[in-house]
Amino acid sequence: MAVFGAGGKLGRHLLPLLSKRAMNCRALVHKTPLKDTNATSIAGSITEAEAVNEVVNGADIVVQMATMKEDADEFFDVSIKGTFNVLEACRHQRVKQFILVGGDAAFGIWFYPQPEPINEDHELAAYPGYYAFSKVIEESMTRQYEIQYGVPTTILRSSWVQENDDLLNHFSLLKNVDPTEKGHGFGEVDDQTLALVKNGKERIPILIDRDGNPFRRHVVHIDDVMQSFDKMIGNPQALGSSFNIAAPAAFDYREAANHLSAKTGIPTHDISCPDYHSFSIDISKAQREIGYAPENDIFTMLDRALEYRKQTNE
Repeated sequence: MAVFGAGGKLGRHLLPLLSKRAMNCRALVHKTPLKDTNATSIAGSITEAEAVNEVVNGADIVVQMATMKEDADEFFDVSIKGTFNVLEACRHQRVKQFILVGGDAAFGIWFYPQPEPINEDHELAAYPGYYAFSKVIEESMTRQYEIQYGVPTTILRSSWVQENDDLLNHFSLLKNVDPTEKGHGFGEVDDQTLALVKNGKERIPILIDRDGNPFRRHVVHIDDVMQSFDKMIGNPQALGSSFNIAAPAAFDYREAANHLSAKTGIPTHDISCPDYHSFSIDISKAQREIGYAPENDIFTMLDRALEYRKQTNE
């Protein structure tokens, strides 16, 4: 098996899963050395076709997770040229399954009105920025290589992945007024909110729409993403398909914030985000066709995040 992006958030969890399944694995290593793994590391860059070919050579299954966020100088080479290099290697070496890790960013999520739950047939529509754009292009290339060359493909389309105390960082006023990635922060805020931030007063944000209603949105826990990997890898039922991978249900910001406030004693604070829209992800196809069964809802994720932070601060 060949893995690209093994040093990232998902890769750090995927390699132990592959080891548990006794799968021989080669991983391309560019900047982040691999630790505590039986995978064979091959130095190089996904932008280099020769290095990519070396990693893919002889592999039955290839996983492409390597990506860049909002980096104008590197996203094209890593996400788009890199995915092209991997697909080229797959078609020439006749792999049995190419798995692309995509994201719900390819659907535009809460940047555009989503009157219906987003299923796999939803139109691809990137929200502003390089990351979402790259997710759309990666999926398009993957589908064309399946059509043009018969590369057997699977797209794992994940919601925003949460691990450790990630979710607590999102439910933090002080950490999100000046976000580094579009869609994960709160956008423009009012003077009252700015005053809280300037005075260092933490609040648990409740994001509301232009009508004052709390937003609903979807995320997913890393453990559930790994469960979906386990069900897709080497599964003939997964070939030629894309699967939305998310939590059991979308969450309500007010319900989630109130749960967290009751646990921590930190007050909540409404923040108006008039340019966003509620959305939910339809995971019924993954449940039906590959047996995906996510175990972590928003309250479980918040409780696990609190426990993680407690343990790491002791």
